[in-house]
Amino acid sequence: MSSDQAAIGTGLTVGQAARRAGITVRTLHHYDRIGLVRPSGRTTGGYRVYHGPDLERLRQVLVYRELGFTLEAVRALVDDPDVDMVAHLRRQRELLVERGARLAAMVTAIDNELEARAMGMRLTPDEQLEVFGTDQVGGAWADEAELRWGETDAYRQSQRRTAAYTKADWARMKAESDEGLRAFRDALLAGLPADGPAAMALAEQHRRFITHWFYDCDHTIHRGLGELYLADERFTRLYEGVAPGLARYVRDAIAANADAQS
Repeated sequence: MSSDQAAIGTGLTVGQAARRAGITVRTLHHYDRIGLVRPSGRTTGGYRVYHGPDLERLRQVLVYRELGFTLEAVRALVDDPDVDMVAHLRRQRELLVERGARLAAMVTAIDNELEARAMGMRLTPDEQLEVFGTDQVGGAWADEAELRWGETDAYRQSQRRTAAYTKADWARMKAESDEGLRAFRDALLAGLPADGPAAMALAEQHRRFITHWFYDCDHTIHRGLGELYLADERFTRLYEGVAPGLARYVRDAIAANADAQS
């Protein structure tokens, strides 16, 4: 064993520390140069060695950087003498939860409209923001829907109907959609079986909702939609974001309702 290897002991080389943290060696070198994260050890050859406290400080720095703080702000936070490690962890957790809630709300707003976009919804960005809470639900998904279903009667019928919808129409549609989603969630959380009368009634209501707003949806088409809610992860995220297991519950309720009508 070389003297440098012996000197490292339980510490990590700069390369090892960078790999563990998921950053580049260049970044670690920069943090060392500016005094943000300095290794507490050196080998006899002069190579950096990072020990436990160094790695913990690095973790703190990276979390704050991920949250959008500047390097100078991060330095002030991690060097605050009045904040111990537990306080840092609690503060970072609170910031991450807050950020996660904002991101989750944005994702939900987008996912809630994927189905409507698949049916051909066209609103200006300002109208989307007012009605749906986001202006980021535009063309790519609508283009994909046209590629997948553009030759079907259902798609053409949906295009004809939705072309005449006003912003108020879309707002009413969204309100009905949200109400139906909550009803499915409540049925699932209440332990009502997916093939029971209550869940099947909700499935029939969902089918009629599609027929009313978009296209004539018979039970065969409706069954296919139910399968899509599990096959396409974007739809699955919508339901799973409301309650774990909801995507499969809705699919099963739709299938049970279709079976009862066959």
